[in-house]
Amino acid sequence: MADVAARAGVSGQTVSRVVNGSPRVDPGTRERVEAAMEELGYRMHRAARALRTGRTQTIGLVATTLATVGNSRMLQAVADAAASRGYALVVVTLGADAIDVAFERLRDQGVDGAVVLNEATVPAQGAAVPDDLHLVVVDAPAADRFDVVQTAHALGAQEATRHLLGLGHRTVHHLAGPAGSFSADERERGWRAALAEAGAETPEPLRGDWTAASGHLRGRELPADATAVFAANDQMALGLLRALASGGRRVPEDVSVVGFDDVADAADYRPPLTTVRQDFDALGARAVDVLVSRIEAPAAPQLAVIPAHLVVRDSSGLASR
Repeated sequence: MADVAARAGVSGQTVSRVVNGSPRVDPGTRERVEAAMEELGYRMHRAARALRTGRTQTIGLVATTLATVGNSRMLQAVADAAASRGYALVVVTLGADAIDVAFERLRDQGVDGAVVLNEATVPAQGAAVPDDLHLVVVDAPAADRFDVVQTAHALGAQEATRHLLGLGHRTVHHLAGPAGSFSADERERGWRAALAEAGAETPEPLRGDWTAASGHLRGRELPADATAVFAANDQMALGLLRALASGGRRVPEDVSVVGFDDVADAADYRPPLTTVRQDFDALGARAVDVLVSRIEAPAAPQLAVIPAHLVVRDSSGLASR
């Protein structure tokens, strides 16, 4: 670091600020320091830094599984955001372990804090969290114990349901996510609210488990008089499209379908899927930003909400009956 400072003509403290991503360095000086680092082949030594600062510049991510589309996209988003802030990432999946075990595993690896995803937030709410482990949970109710970052699931679901009602459908059926999931519960809440404000009948939801297979299975149970369905995620909507096609029902001529997430392939479904876009990149970036802020300057927990927006494609159309 002293060599870099000498080459750039700055103090060691300025080099430290550049290395740590501090905003308290003007752009010209930052460029000069970064050029000196490149010329000299400077690389941060995390172990030495941890001894000096008491922080490892490493964060954890806790998930029940990485097999779901939402969790895998969140992993990528968190990994990208952590790298941009100069933090390494350690990933722990729960499997058969209790979340307390997951927290201890992260502490053993010296992480400064952790992001907890989706279904893993439920056990986290009742777990004993080590005092020195900062937590940000993604998609959970607001809490006093840790920061929460969530998508505006209910508002997105309301927008999707209003869209279908606005096309003349008397009511909208719901292919719901698993009971007890915060995001599934919030999307169902938004669907119910939109039907209530329109004075429309609220059919009994069909409940899946986020997978396309469950969407196909439950889609076969869709009543014959249903003309519109809001699916709680795009994977279940994909299975629903298959079930409708197998039953000789056209989309959107006979049944309009709207999903949630806007996965990468949604525009290539047949037909292209109308869906609510969940901004996974913004969700991951906000979670990491909040976590790093807490690591560097502890403060009271906060709630951050990321908007979700309807993307209209060909799978939703005017009611024909």
